[in-house]
Amino acid sequence: MSVSAIRNNVLAGLTSSFALVPECIAFALVAQVNPLMGLYGAFIICTITALFGGRPAMISGAAGSMAVVIVALVVQHGVEYLLATVVLGGVFMVLFGALRLGKLIRMVPHPVMLGFVNGLAIIIALSQLEHFKAAGGGWLSGEPLWVMLGLVALTMAVVYVLPRLTRAVPPALVAIVGVSLLVFVFGLPTRTLGDMAQIAGGLPSVHWPALPMTLDTLKIILPYALLMSMVGLLETLLTFNLTDEITETRGQPNRECMALGVANIASGLFGGMGGCAMIGQTVINLSSGGRQRLSGVVSGLMILLFILFLSPLIERIPLAALAGVMFVVAQQTFAWGSLRVLGKVPKQDAIVIVAVTLITVFTDLATAVICGILIAALAFAWQHAREIRADVDDNGKGRKVYTPHGTLFFASTTHFQALFDPANDPRQVVVDCRFLHMADHSAIAALESLAGRYEKFGKAFVLQGLSERNERLLQRAGVGIEMQ
Repeated sequence: MSVSAIRNNVLAGLTSSFALVPECIAFALVAQVNPLMGLYGAFIICTITALFGGRPAMISGAAGSMAVVIVALVVQHGVEYLLATVVLGGVFMVLFGALRLGKLIRMVPHPVMLGFVNGLAIIIALSQLEHFKAAGGGWLSGEPLWVMLGLVALTMAVVYVLPRLTRAVPPALVAIVGVSLLVFVFGLPTRTLGDMAQIAGGLPSVHWPALPMTLDTLKIILPYALLMSMVGLLETLLTFNLTDEITETRGQPNRECMALGVANIASGLFGGMGGCAMIGQTVINLSSGGRQRLSGVVSGLMILLFILFLSPLIERIPLAALAGVMFVVAQQTFAWGSLRVLGKVPKQDAIVIVAVTLITVFTDLATAVICGILIAALAFAWQHAREIRADVDDNGKGRKVYTPHGTLFFASTTHFQALFDPANDPRQVVVDCRFLHMADHSAIAALESLAGRYEKFGKAFVLQGLSERNERLLQRAGVGIEMQ
């Protein structure tokens, strides 16, 4: 790695670490746990995935999507059960990667990806509005509001304008440092990171969850662990795909899943929250020039340095500067091109994009992605079910040949049956299957049913032109239809 590449990755890691701190603290507060648990989780998960994961330059940490999942567990059973859940969830992630299931992300349609990034971009922007609230919980007003708005606008202006002047340093880093100095020098009245929580602490130590290792405990944590691992893997693999597109490189999804699982196990054993890839911080890292593992390692280690030594300085960073950077990230993450193509793509794709976006914002990522895949799958099945057709050759000599085209599967069987007329067809009917693909058991059942209909009228029903696969499929099922 060249000197310039090392510098770029170090600066990118430093920049993304600044953005990690408030997010991890906020997510820890959402989960109703000590903010240090969020920071410890960010340090451990970010560092381990950067070192051993399958997607260099992707930033992982204590994520909000996983924090929402475990709120009820923490409220009802306490932090010790959370730590055990994080460990068990990590085990599921390792198994997912070991079984090489990461490739299943290829089953996620592109419209679902667009809805995912749009939904998360909106969530990122909306989450910054919390910084516009006063310590008592009400919205800022008067001078504090105007100062906050001015600093946010200044931060965003620096991030947008600086790249036109120089690319020697990440614009987000310059904006955060510059606005922080401005607030410090002029004593501007605005909230800082220290107003959210005190981040000073020591090194994380091994902490085995203090709870009974019984079947009852497993019954409590198992559902949360499964849900946490599913949400974490989904967000990680979708961010993984996005990083692949931005960097125009290919990562190793199964390796990333296993590294994420190991990172969560370690986080749970050292008193940290669970986590996964974070799209906002990943975009910051990539836009700041991070491309290698070094950027992620620096980001993770900086979190630890903030906790151990630099908390007095870090706590002085204005929330306005961090909010401004995240607003830019939200704007850059949102797939604006998806708005232009809504009227041009097939209607079902437009519905998927909008549905996944809204469901991501109002519920959670796992629900949104599953709903998007279901909508896309049903639309695909409906479209292909309608496309099945047949050419008919009736020579008038007591023999009729049907040549069906398309895929015979559960959704197309009814339309397939309607192509035939057993009552009025001649005594011998041949189905030429050269252009017919049999996809599932419904296809076999449809052919058996069709043969039975012809048998009732005392007519011969013959299949010919079967592909080797289709013939093997019918023979294995023990279908008693004449085949030529």
